Amino acid sequence: MMKILIIGALSTASVYFAQTYPVSAIPENLKKNANVVIRKDFTTVQINKIDEIRYQYNKVTTVLNKDGDSKAQIYIPYQKGDNISEVKVTVYDESGKKVKSFSKSDFGDFANNTQGVFYSDNRALALPYTSAYYPYTIDFSYQITDENTIFIPDFVPFSSPNTSLEEAQFKIINKSGIDLKTKSYPSKYGYAAVTVADNGNEKSYSYKNVPAMDDVLMLPQPEKILPKVSFALTKFNLEGKQGALNNWTDFGTWYYANLVEPVSASTPAIKAEVAALKLEGSTEEKVKKLYQYMQSKTRYIFVGLGIGGWLPMLPDEVQKKGYGDCKGLTNYMKTLLNEAGIPSNYCVINSGSSDISFDPDFPSMGGNHAILMVPTEKGNIWLENTSQQIAYNHLSYSTTDRNVLAVTKKGIELINTPSYSAEQNGEKQVVKVNLTEDNSINGEIQFAYTGSQYDNNLIYNYLSPKERIDALKKSFDVLNFEKVEMKDLVNDKDNAVIRFNVDFKANNYSKTAGTNLLFRAVPIFSNNFYKSDENRELPFEIGQSFQDEYEIDYTVPKNYKIDEVPENVTINSEFGTYKLNLVKNGESLKVTRFIKINKGIFPKEKYNDYVSFRKKILNMDNSKILLIKI
Repeated sequence: MMKILIIGALSTASVYFAQTYPVSAIPENLKKNANVVIRKDFTTVQINKIDEIRYQYNKVTTVLNKDGDSKAQIYIPYQKGDNISEVKVTVYDESGKKVKSFSKSDFGDFANNTQGVFYSDNRALALPYTSAYYPYTIDFSYQITDENTIFIPDFVPFSSPNTSLEEAQFKIINKSGIDLKTKSYPSKYGYAAVTVADNGNEKSYSYKNVPAMDDVLMLPQPEKILPKVSFALTKFNLEGKQGALNNWTDFGTWYYANLVEPVSASTPAIKAEVAALKLEGSTEEKVKKLYQYMQSKTRYIFVGLGIGGWLPMLPDEVQKKGYGDCKGLTNYMKTLLNEAGIPSNYCVINSGSSDISFDPDFPSMGGNHAILMVPTEKGNIWLENTSQQIAYNHLSYSTTDRNVLAVTKKGIELINTPSYSAEQNGEKQVVKVNLTEDNSINGEIQFAYTGSQYDNNLIYNYLSPKERIDALKKSFDVLNFEKVEMKDLVNDKDNAVIRFNVDFKANNYSKTAGTNLLFRAVPIFSNNFYKSDENRELPFEIGQSFQDEYEIDYTVPKNYKIDEVPENVTINSEFGTYKLNLVKNGESLKVTRFIKINKGIFPKEKYNDYVSFRKKILNMDNSKILLIKI
């Protein structure tokens, strides 16, 4: 029976390879906003038994311009033990004429070392290919058999902007006798829909004619717009460890027994480490001291070894070597806390700029990062263990406002990470400015950042003094700096605040008008370019809420006086609030600026309202004040 199946599959493939793909056959609506068009994306998944799953992939991609090259890379990620066969690549020109073909022997075998991976079982067969001419089409197919049945990929039309799709099909044939759970997630915005054909143990899903998303300003992550279908076997294998995925409790007890407990052993050296810290005081004080100790002696290096890259390094290894990845460092921190008698939960999370949560009603293996949660009577303490600089009990914007899989002996609990308010994501500026007759200004600015704005400015701690100056100039390029100096940089790791002061001189700040001078109300503001769009096709996302408060004191040059100042203004909108107050006091002027922006995904119809709101703010920041020569 198996032989007949394979012969059938091969004959189908050979018919498929006989096709050509002239670019002229692409519908016009799929060329719009596209760098690549996926002509066909066919996947057949055959689940044979708990530890054998076979994937057949056939993807045909037309690259319209050089910006599309990266989306047509020819590579096969795999792990030791995977069996790869039927590898075929054919390249066609614009008219659909065959240019070149390749087989498995043309591929190189590389360590799949993305993101600075140092030690990993992950590998890739890759074929470096670039065409001298555009457009071109790559027809790429292969078959891979895997013993790990815990990961069945989601079926989505595509994963990045400027990509369109003619036809995709995901066929799943379940011969294992194990229940396969599926769940469809429709597009909230009606962007595309999946068609389902159910024939007992063979299910087929397809998308047709999905236009590209233009990579416009404030575009939400495609996964927030597109539909998807998820799959999970109720019994699975991961590198010889078998488990059940009927519910989060089942899965959590397996996860704890196979991926947490085996690496939880302490050592006399770790016991001595904790004892030497002489911990005392409240639980919070003990956790903070242990955490900041761990930060001071470890650094982050990705390690993808052990049970499919999911098993953390032993705490003993991290303790001796002083490095680990998110799994190893989180596990080491957990072991230090255990020695201090403080329980904690190893947590798996989807880290990224988009807040993606696990579905409480569809248990599956997932996540790309590990953090630690310490439950206390005063609330949960969250520890990000991969950064030597990040503050205690502070999560960055890549892990806030979503849920985690907290792995416990009794199963998995889905727990929400903190969601920071606009007030918590703050910037404070206290600015003292001297206006001069030569149109320049000089003075000092005190900066303080919290929440997600703390995360954005943590980079300064990793830079040399010269790099800090370059970063400052780039960040505040609304000023024409002649000189700028950063002083007193403080990363307050107890309270998650970054503070620093800047001494500066900037040229061409004011403009001469006869014998008078004109200058704008706010020296440093966001000079983003906002342009209305009558044809906006997609919703827009404000990823982070934030609140900025500025106090600006101007001193005017001798022989000048301040003319009438603009009226105070308040602008209210569903997107936020802005206030600008100006108070004249003899030879000085005090300007206070307040802006609060609300996060959220908003419908496309409101995009121009948002642009109008931001333009009004920009105009007010640029309010002109007149200095009259006496």
